[in-house]
Amino acid sequence: MNNPAQAEGQTTAWQPNVILVDADYLDAVAFDLIVNFERMIGRRIPPADLCHWLDCIALDGGLKAGDNQIQVAFLHGKEKTAFDNVRPASFAELDGQAFKDALGEFQMSCCPVEPIVSAADLFCESLSALFEAKGVERLMVVGNMEEYGDRVRSLCAKAERGKEVTLFAMQPQTGRGFYSEILGYSLMSALGISHEELK
Repeated sequence: MNNPAQAEGQTTAWQPNVILVDADYLDAVAFDLIVNFERMIGRRIPPADLCHWLDCIALDGGLKAGDNQIQVAFLHGKEKTAFDNVRPASFAELDGQAFKDALGEFQMSCCPVEPIVSAADLFCESLSALFEAKGVERLMVVGNMEEYGDRVRSLCAKAERGKEVTLFAMQPQTGRGFYSEILGYSLMSALGISHEELK
């Protein structure tokens, strides 16, 4: 997949289900959860299991078991070559890879944010392109809502209906044109933190 922001000529490249991820933000949230929960439950917490996390995101985004095609686009800072708190970590190794399970096939691609554009701009341009892509039916969006959430919510409100959109954030999101899910739940599961440990 080319730069996700390039909408023209890319509509046929997208799968019906797309997970758009600000990888740097995901990594930062995973770090915060690891630090906080290690103190709380008194044990070491390993990096998040990426495949398990994607399964959780897909389920929270409304996917059911079946032969689904899911495209995952990770946007990351050009200076970062890997996740620090998620495994597998290397963006170069993840790019172009896929895995299949009960939900379907997850196809992963990684796109660095070039210095000429901000992470917020690239993320919002990519989201706008996905709203225009005819083949996309379901969108699961994991962005830094604390930093550029107003822009994301505005894009959702203005988008033509017909796509099922779920925004994942650490706080509930309100607005038109999307469902809201808490990002922390899926990450806690991927980090191996059980509800029993929190009682």
